[in-house]
Amino acid sequence: MTIKIGDVLPNVTVKRLGENGIEDLDFGAYIKGKKIVLFAVPGAYTPTCHLKHLPGYVANADQIKAKGVDDIICLSVNDPFVMKAWGDSVGAAGKVTMIPDWNAAFVTALGLTLDAAGAGLGTRAQRFSMVIEDGVVTDLQVEPVASAVELSGADLCLSKLAA
Repeated sequence: MTIKIGDVLPNVTVKRLGENGIEDLDFGAYIKGKKIVLFAVPGAYTPTCHLKHLPGYVANADQIKAKGVDDIICLSVNDPFVMKAWGDSVGAAGKVTMIPDWNAAFVTALGLTLDAAGAGLGTRAQRFSMVIEDGVVTDLQVEPVASAVELSGADLCLSKLAA
């Protein structure tokens, strides 16, 4: 079943690269009491994700956060090292938090997986964005086509936050 507006985000522990190496991140504890914009992409460095999706959030991070957003999270089914390198390559530090869903556990719990085996990528995240307030989904935009950034991009997110 796919998560929907009004649902509580499932609590999943993910792995990320911290100051001392790989560490567990209790996602539920991390977002507790916060307003979060989370967007997911099928893969780090893939053309649409790298050239269109992530850069929009990096460029608009200050404006998005000025709307009361505590954190902007980019989630992708990649390993922690790839997500760190990708974030570094686009200047995401301090703007967008890069969270790896290395085994697709989080997107599976959301019901938002993408079968990208035909492209050699295996199970990935669908392209989507959501606003989460204290663990509850208040907005969800899922792209009907994985290569599109029409519903889940930073521009639409910013306009919806402004409304």
